[in-house]
Amino acid sequence: MPNSSFTFADLFAGIGGFHFALHSLGGDCIFASESDANARKTYEHNFSKTSPMLFQSKQFNDDITKIAPNDLPDMDILCAGFPCQPFSQAGHKRGFSEAKDDRGNMFFVIKDIIQAKRPKALFLENVRHLLKHDDGQTFNTILSILNHELGYDVYYKVVKASDYGLPQHRPRVFIIGFDKQLGLPKDFQFPEPLPLKYTISDIFGGACSKDVGFTLRVGGRGSGIHDRRNWEFYSVDDQVVRLGITEGKMMMGLPASFEFPVSETQAMKQLGNSVAVDAVKVVGQSLLNHLERHHTTPVLVLKQGEQAFTLDYQAVHQYA
Repeated sequence: MPNSSFTFADLFAGIGGFHFALHSLGGDCIFASESDANARKTYEHNFSKTSPMLFQSKQFNDDITKIAPNDLPDMDILCAGFPCQPFSQAGHKRGFSEAKDDRGNMFFVIKDIIQAKRPKALFLENVRHLLKHDDGQTFNTILSILNHELGYDVYYKVVKASDYGLPQHRPRVFIIGFDKQLGLPKDFQFPEPLPLKYTISDIFGGACSKDVGFTLRVGGRGSGIHDRRNWEFYSVDDQVVRLGITEGKMMMGLPASFEFPVSETQAMKQLGNSVAVDAVKVVGQSLLNHLERHHTTPVLVLKQGEQAFTLDYQAVHQYA
């Protein structure tokens, strides 16, 4: 599979960090959903040429709650950076009790889609505070649903953007799952950390005391370099400089060609809500490598006289 095309769905897609990473690995995005109008503009502007059928076939959805799970196309991998505000510090960590607009309950929308479409693999992302929310009960509920109710082997890890080359902390919990019916070995490993591709000094083109920068965020803009909420001001060559769209794209792993057809304020908000592309790509490659074992690892050889029959994991499960 790593060397051939696979399909994926991009839920709560934002500006397409998952899309960009998995497309670069050979994937075909066959369904995407994003409710924010400005993020939708940026998403379509950047992917209409590389994934034209997504838009021509009207598979770019604007409200995932208004489409029946069975109406989604089949997919190999389901990706979802489901809303993190209910579990984050900024969202006061309301979690599943979120009442205002049901953002905290979007996981259950994902659950229904998984149940209906049975993707081979899952790649979910959220803030690290999800692990400790409600004394761990929220995350335990998620793991129990994925593992016991839906039947997926689940692996998770707090991953930083700086673990895989980007000069930004951005700790996020990555949740990887594989359909148990595939019979894959239960030994998926997250990839080892990689060196930084460049530092904050490289991004600004001057000497900065930090190699790894602050996590890009949505709130707190303009707080000032000495404010504890600061995430966008740096001292470069003893001068205070402010991070902008160009620097933000580099910190998120987006190419210089990535464009924002929205205001500067909206662009910075969208960057703060996005995923670190390099981290998703490196972990995504490990996911594909593990999934490939489904096609290459025989587990049972039946002999009848001089004839031998080899069954792979899927065949064994289907037979059983």
